[in-house]
Amino acid sequence: MKFSRVLAAAAAVATAIVGWGAQASDALVSTEWLEKNLKDPKVRVIEVSVNPGVFERGHVPGATNFVWHTDLADPVRRDIVSKDNLEKLLRNAGVNQDSTVVLYGDTNNWFAAWGAWVLDIYGVKNVKLLDGGRKKWEAEKRELSTQVATAKPGNVTLADANPKLRARLTDVLASAEKKSNTKLVDIRSPDEFNGKVIAPAGIQELAIRAGHVPGAVNVPWGEAVAADGTFKPAAELKALYAAKGIDGSTPVITYCRIGERSSHTWFALVKILGYDVKNYDGSWTEYGNSVGVPITNVAGTVWTGK
Repeated sequence: MKFSRVLAAAAAVATAIVGWGAQASDALVSTEWLEKNLKDPKVRVIEVSVNPGVFERGHVPGATNFVWHTDLADPVRRDIVSKDNLEKLLRNAGVNQDSTVVLYGDTNNWFAAWGAWVLDIYGVKNVKLLDGGRKKWEAEKRELSTQVATAKPGNVTLADANPKLRARLTDVLASAEKKSNTKLVDIRSPDEFNGKVIAPAGIQELAIRAGHVPGAVNVPWGEAVAADGTFKPAAELKALYAAKGIDGSTPVITYCRIGERSSHTWFALVKILGYDVKNYDGSWTEYGNSVGVPITNVAGTVWTGK
């Protein structure tokens, strides 16, 4: 009897592990899978890259190009794209209600993950990331096209924006002042986190002050990926974040400089590990420039240029 219970428990654990793996694979597609499914009319591929001209020089065959700062952001307000404009954009890309949308991009899928976050806010179903992005696709010498794809207009319908996926300055400040149990994950480099530099070299978007939000833990985004740019296995990700006190038991807010690198970590925590996470797209460019908010600065470089 005891042995049967042991077997039952082992079977339950195995089922949970298989289910977890399925959850991870549901959020990601491999380069092999995408290559085999490029001609499937229900698969719509969208590139969201940050470097100008990358898409035009060659892209995944059939892909549509979304420019992150004009297509996925409001051109007037400091905000994400509106529901109506995104719905029009997706329909023009041939996205239907039953489509599988595969996003990919350069710089380790930072902005593709940001695009996935925006689509999630508006309730777009069945959105995947190409694991490894452009880097892996090109490294494997898979086909690239310079032809601009045309698609029959789609019929996707978006929901109203879901505020539960997006953190605001007030949410972050509440955590910093210990008025909420939400944990903060700063995914920037250690030098940014400690205040040695305000932003990576060559970056124009700066804050007046350097450092990090009080109480935040630093888990640089790159620790979540393997050498080829793909996400590490779920078990490794779970251990990585648990070591910094992020275990899914309390809500989490991710942030970086402008919200794109933190979207990558948001994707890992939400889509692979299933944690309750908001992305703070205001990030350090908003928080570090805000009047009256506390910061932690290990290096002491509080003011720009000093």
